[in-house]
Amino acid sequence: MMILTRAFTRLAATLLTTVVAASSPAFSATKIQHLVSPGGIEAWFVQDATVPLVAMEYAFTGGSTQDPAGKSGVGYMTAETLDEGAGDLDSKTFHERLERRAIELSFSATRDYLRGSLRMLTENRDEAFGLLRLSLTAARFDAEPIERVRAQMLSNLRRESTNPVSIGSRRFWEQAFGTHPYARQPSGSLESVPAIQAADLKDYARRVLAKDTLKVAVVGDVDATTLGKLLDEAFGGLPAKADLIPVTDVEVVKPPKKFSEAVDVPQTSVLFGGPGIRRDDPDFMAAYIVNHILAGGTLSSRLYKEVREKRGLVYSVSESLIWMKHASVFAGTTATRADKATETLDTIAAEIARMGIEGPTQQELDEAKSYLKGSQMLALDTSSKIAAALLQYQTDNLGIDYIERRNGIVDAVTLDQAKRVARRIWGQGLLSVSIGRAPVASADPRTK
Repeated sequence: MMILTRAFTRLAATLLTTVVAASSPAFSATKIQHLVSPGGIEAWFVQDATVPLVAMEYAFTGGSTQDPAGKSGVGYMTAETLDEGAGDLDSKTFHERLERRAIELSFSATRDYLRGSLRMLTENRDEAFGLLRLSLTAARFDAEPIERVRAQMLSNLRRESTNPVSIGSRRFWEQAFGTHPYARQPSGSLESVPAIQAADLKDYARRVLAKDTLKVAVVGDVDATTLGKLLDEAFGGLPAKADLIPVTDVEVVKPPKKFSEAVDVPQTSVLFGGPGIRRDDPDFMAAYIVNHILAGGTLSSRLYKEVREKRGLVYSVSESLIWMKHASVFAGTTATRADKATETLDTIAAEIARMGIEGPTQQELDEAKSYLKGSQMLALDTSSKIAAALLQYQTDNLGIDYIERRNGIVDAVTLDQAKRVARRIWGQGLLSVSIGRAPVASADPRTK
């Protein structure tokens, strides 16, 4: 769980303009160092003394796929309690140490990774890395913080159980992945979370937190020699190898397939998608560009124009490519009036099918390329965002020079390639999930 002090907030606000001005234009692959610490910890590193801050992002292979059978949420709860006391510091004392030095420390669990983030003023880096070491190697998992985190998780799950968007998300992943671990929500369920014990958290940390799957990215005011020592301080005491449950590759259920669930809410949530494309596929960038044209979240996307502007069926609609270690999927979401749900989904399906048949135009392709090249650098405007990007490039196995090569990869996508990948991904129908009032109920004014 993250600690952010008022002092750090004021400092960050004061320095933000400097960080933006300094980071974006200067950031290039030539500045990224492949650092190996004396103890063998590897990291991608950008030294930047513009402001006295250090940001580090790191990840261990694991995530919710490593939850024991019947206990989904173990990885999530482990992430939430790693900083709730460690070594001889109980939760209160541990957080007071973070607060006193304006140190940000947080953990999270996705389906594939247990991730962490550390951010501090340069003068506090020794203490920050020391506290990280304690949380990774000597987490206490005391009863009080476990029960507090459990109560928070259950409260969130109860709220989600009546939220159509959350219900739809769970049903979409269940329909897409069946019995595979990807079908489970990382945050667990109302049935599984009460059964999680401290022993489960300790066992998860023992199996997952290891040096052989560790990826690290650091950006900030620290030299390579000092950073090498700090990396060994934080990660050197971890086991050499993780003890992971094997996870198989899986294909998303073949569309078309529809699922609906009646929930008495004013708006119907609609989720849609289908099999996607792996990150290492040669056609990935072409698919990424086509997805932006189709429904990339901008006001110029085809779905936005057709469903929102022309027909007024929804307020917003978007779609993303989601790639993981063992599967890939494209997934979109929107919400509409219950009596317009069928028309909305039919319109979305027709527009996606049109993209599958026709593909994009040359003008759409050129405009999307220009947008994606510009937006990439604008997004890398702080040390934390750069560190997060470098970590993502590592987990995606893109190479340390990817940021330098990316615009060339974008430019190399041809119209024929874009049309081919459009047929491949968006030409096979949809998996859809609708959560809301049944059509009969929505047509009765007494139910409105």
